[in-house]
Amino acid sequence: MRSFLGRDILSLKDFERAEFFRVFEICDRLRTFAENRRNTDLLKDKTLLTAFYQPSTRTRMATEAAMHRLGGHVLGFADPKMTRAGDFYQESIKDTVHMLEYYADVIAMRHFQQGAPAEAAKWSSVPIINCGDGWGEHPTQVLTDLYTVLREKGTIDGLHFLCIGDMRMRTMHSIGYALTNFDCEVSLISPPEMSPTDEWKKELRSQNLRFREVDHVEKAISDADVIYIEPVVQADYTQSRVERGKKVGTTPSNYKVTRELLLKKGKSDAIILHSLPRMDELPPDVDSTRHARYWEEAFNGVVLRMALLALVLGAVE
Repeated sequence: MRSFLGRDILSLKDFERAEFFRVFEICDRLRTFAENRRNTDLLKDKTLLTAFYQPSTRTRMATEAAMHRLGGHVLGFADPKMTRAGDFYQESIKDTVHMLEYYADVIAMRHFQQGAPAEAAKWSSVPIINCGDGWGEHPTQVLTDLYTVLREKGTIDGLHFLCIGDMRMRTMHSIGYALTNFDCEVSLISPPEMSPTDEWKKELRSQNLRFREVDHVEKAISDADVIYIEPVVQADYTQSRVERGKKVGTTPSNYKVTRELLLKKGKSDAIILHSLPRMDELPPDVDSTRHARYWEEAFNGVVLRMALLALVLGAVE
């Protein structure tokens, strides 16, 4: 297994099976600090820089909270329009990163351009963590999701994942790549215009992932151990910011998971994950059912990022 020290976290295509479990092992070791709302001094001499070219609630704040829990320092920006990277000059990734690398020991980047974190990694002397790149990938979110599954189910192998939503999304890409490392079956449900690309399906098949495409959640929910939901009513991820218009589409029943459907057809021990924010695909009355795990998922996002920061900055062996 490769060392995480100084390593860029760009894509889950780069992860081997043992590396997932190594990250999860460090999560378990560090989670007591988050559970008890205490800070340690593991990274007291280190600084994280968050370079977020797109809006974020959970990813940016969980990453910053993780660094604080580890005793480190945080600086950065949450809106590139307030920097020279996003004003009149539209500074290149190369020029921006060449500057940022001198301000911190690790850079967490979200960008509307697919491949931007990988481009940053070419020029940075410090590790780059991809916190979402356009329609590309979102490795820290999916590591969080799988850690949540492991905590809740005791395993990832042998489970059936039902993935509902826009299959062009970065989370869907990352979970597909990640699950090629496990003995899982996957059902994919999306509107035709948001269906998986042939290229992505070819990649998954080349890694022996067993998956099928279904056109209605009712046809697959009875098999699902993990229900993984993203909205089909989506903003454009290739834009730095998309304001909500007056007209907002509603989610067809094919792609909604309701309390009634769970009772009628779902497994009694099925769990639901959703990276949030949500639209109407997951009604609020599901929150109080035994299936909901998206709040635990949000907490685990801090723990997971604590583990990644500790690993890439060498605080743990």
